[in-house]
Amino acid sequence: MVETIEKLVRAALAEAQSAGELPEFEVADLGLERPADSANGDWTSTVALRSAKVAHMAPRAIAEAIAAHLPEAPEIDRVEVAGPGFVNIYLSVAAGNEIFRTVREQGEDFGRSDLGVGQRVQVEYVSANPVGPLHIGHGRWAALGDSLARVLDHAGYEVEREYYVNDHGNQMNTFGNSVSARYLQLAQIMDEKGIDAHAAHEALIADWAAFVSDEADEHPESHPYMDAFRESLGADSYGGDYIIDLAAHFMEADGTRWVDADASERMISFRERGYKLMLEDIRQTCDDMRTSFDVWFSERSLYEKDASGTSAVDRAFARLREQGYLYEKDDALWFRSTDFGDDKDRVLVKADGAYTYFASDVAYHWNKYERVDHVIDVWGADHHGYIARVRAATDALGYEGKFEVLLGQLVNLLRNGQPVRMSKRKGTMVPLRELLDEVGADATRFTLVSKSSNQMIDFDIEAVKRQDNTNPVYYVQYAHARICSILRRAAGVTAEEAAELGMDEIASRACPIDCDLSVLTDPTEAALARKLGEFGDLVESCARDRAPFRLTHYAQELAGSFHSFYTACQVLPSEGRPVDEAVSKARLAVCDAARRVLALTLSLIGVSAPERM
Repeated sequence: MVETIEKLVRAALAEAQSAGELPEFEVADLGLERPADSANGDWTSTVALRSAKVAHMAPRAIAEAIAAHLPEAPEIDRVEVAGPGFVNIYLSVAAGNEIFRTVREQGEDFGRSDLGVGQRVQVEYVSANPVGPLHIGHGRWAALGDSLARVLDHAGYEVEREYYVNDHGNQMNTFGNSVSARYLQLAQIMDEKGIDAHAAHEALIADWAAFVSDEADEHPESHPYMDAFRESLGADSYGGDYIIDLAAHFMEADGTRWVDADASERMISFRERGYKLMLEDIRQTCDDMRTSFDVWFSERSLYEKDASGTSAVDRAFARLREQGYLYEKDDALWFRSTDFGDDKDRVLVKADGAYTYFASDVAYHWNKYERVDHVIDVWGADHHGYIARVRAATDALGYEGKFEVLLGQLVNLLRNGQPVRMSKRKGTMVPLRELLDEVGADATRFTLVSKSSNQMIDFDIEAVKRQDNTNPVYYVQYAHARICSILRRAAGVTAEEAAELGMDEIASRACPIDCDLSVLTDPTEAALARKLGEFGDLVESCARDRAPFRLTHYAQELAGSFHSFYTACQVLPSEGRPVDEAVSKARLAVCDAARRVLALTLSLIGVSAPERM
């Protein structure tokens, strides 16, 4: 419809110029928008305001000339000039209703655009270290990153989804040492108490739990093994209970064969095997979160030598050195990031020869640009200070303006309005797995993507589990299920039959695609048509502004528009309440169009659209 409106307005502008009422000038953008208030039309053009300076005329006079010459068209009911020079266009009933047929014809392609056609973009998200399970914060990055990727795809971009596996560096050895220490403690308990591995595992978990609850450290006698673990490794350890579980797994698999083994060999074995187990757990959690990746990129690969004897890190350094951006000082290798606006230069290789985390990022981002045109990294808000140095590196490598970071704020976990108590000893980590098991992927994803990434989210576990209209995800899903029920009744099929046939087939049986929509005249029908018509622009704005959270608000608004329509307009005949057959068919088409867009909106944020509730 917007293309039709644009042609009509341009024709009116040309006619007014030909008639001598307007001077000759060209306008690239007619400023076509959907007014927030339907009283101001279905479409409005700000072309008069935009062209006032070049035309040397008052914008209202320009608007009046355009309105006077707007060609008659079946799509247009009337045109009005408002305010300082808005050209407000009101669609005919038939044109407004045509959106219902368009939605049904286009199906899952409705709202697609060419905004990003020809652009390869990568979204990297989650990317947690493979040394522990994902927590609720990672869940937010998963929901945000995956939803953004879906939106970008619908807007025409060629999207690559990537998980960066931080499997190189000191944290991996820390992980291996932590598992190794717990393994030795299990062996110690088995020997001291004469119990099997299973009982020793339970004893060590009980010791850990006692430590967690003894925040004031008033009863050290209740957690001697945890104290010994911390004393042996200090802060350079991972103290979660999952480390004990991994150690017990290896004890079950290998017995005590590693007790007297070389400490380094033991650590490496547990590090590598434990890493694979943790990465598999991460993959499974992401799958259960309905978050998939095209690429799982290993940081280790950046340091692997090729046939020429160089690594990706070596080649990245060579490029920066050729451009004069590297220098040595105090036996360390530095990058001149201040040349690109950073507050200080950054170390790539320390004096002891160890590579910094930043060194990996330089090579990694260069690798990205060998595959895509634009990079979007989704990071936690605590990484804010890291942006400048990475942007400096990408600029130095020749990709200025092609690096982007979305920062996600924290998630406050509540239960019935009260903060979920976190133990300082346990840490703030709430495993994402626990949340998914309790509230499900739908409620988790909808809630975690419901606000802008730069806003904190209050996630009330009990609130998102409620099966009533106070729960936004339930409200939207119920609207979809309600429509499916209406269509099944109209088609005369059972839920089981519908499950086999599919709702699209059921809808086509209930109301043909070519049914007469001109009989739809109720204001709630017009409001629903208007809301459906907003979807395409919404997808583009979500893609352009990296703001998939808007889809959750739209879904609620669309569900509300449908409920208002269904309250005001009888769809199916019932005893004592007949409905004209043509009207019923048309209203079933309205229902089906709403169903399709509700399902499409939910799919873009990775939430299911149930057919029964």
